[in-house]
Amino acid sequence: MPSHNLAHIKIDDLEIIGYSVAGEETVVAVPQLDVCFDVGKAPDQIIPINHILLTHGHMDHAAGIAYYLSQRNFCGISTGTILAPKNLLPPMKEIINAWSRLDGNKIPANLIGVKPGDEYRIKPNLFTRVFPTKHSRGSVGYTVIEKRKKLKTEYKGLTGPQIVELKKQGVEIDYPLEIPIVTYLGDTQYVDFSQLKYIAESKILIAECTFYEDEHSGRAEAGRHMHIDEFTILLDKMSNEHIIITHITQRTPMREIRKILKDALPKDKYEKSTLLMAKRPR
Repeated sequence: MPSHNLAHIKIDDLEIIGYSVAGEETVVAVPQLDVCFDVGKAPDQIIPINHILLTHGHMDHAAGIAYYLSQRNFCGISTGTILAPKNLLPPMKEIINAWSRLDGNKIPANLIGVKPGDEYRIKPNLFTRVFPTKHSRGSVGYTVIEKRKKLKTEYKGLTGPQIVELKKQGVEIDYPLEIPIVTYLGDTQYVDFSQLKYIAESKILIAECTFYEDEHSGRAEAGRHMHIDEFTILLDKMSNEHIIITHITQRTPMREIRKILKDALPKDKYEKSTLLMAKRPR
């Protein structure tokens, strides 16, 4: 029996599963891409996923790191890889070592420190790119990008043997193509993410919008979170096909959040948007 009742969203051939409530837990996975953004309390459903992309060290996003790694070892699965801001690696190692002593068994871990601008290969043609966010020291977000090579227009009419011959001669017959599939902002204050084309054009944008009521704007600023007023400005500059909203506050009922979103967002943006927590099976 699964340990969590996770939300499920299907977009074409991708499934987004997760749970995200501010201050409680945030974990969002895309199994087909073999990535999980933040680990939350490490629900059973994400244990088989090989890559955890951790945005920051707050407990509601990172509490399950040792359990995730330990369960993989217990189940005979290869060591999990956790990407995290570089400044988090020393305390993460301390936590894993402490749990190893408590458990009586060494917990294997593949920890990789990242900074904005870094890229990490997930699969042969699938990479994640790291970008800065505005939340806690060193906090980052991630975009998963497919990299392809596309044949240049002038060579499209050639036969296979002709293309092989050109390659032998060292002719560059193709050019690199990047397809941003999904971007996860994690917790962040407003930043003009449209300045980064791969975020603005990512097919799926997973973004926090924590606070919705006018009187909560101060809470948003104090906690370095996004308020609906800022969220509206952000989306106005983006061209994503799908928007998944995470990290909602418990201070506002879901039905009220839906109403505020519908009133605040332009019709086209609202129709593209889905509240992650509204997609939990009952």
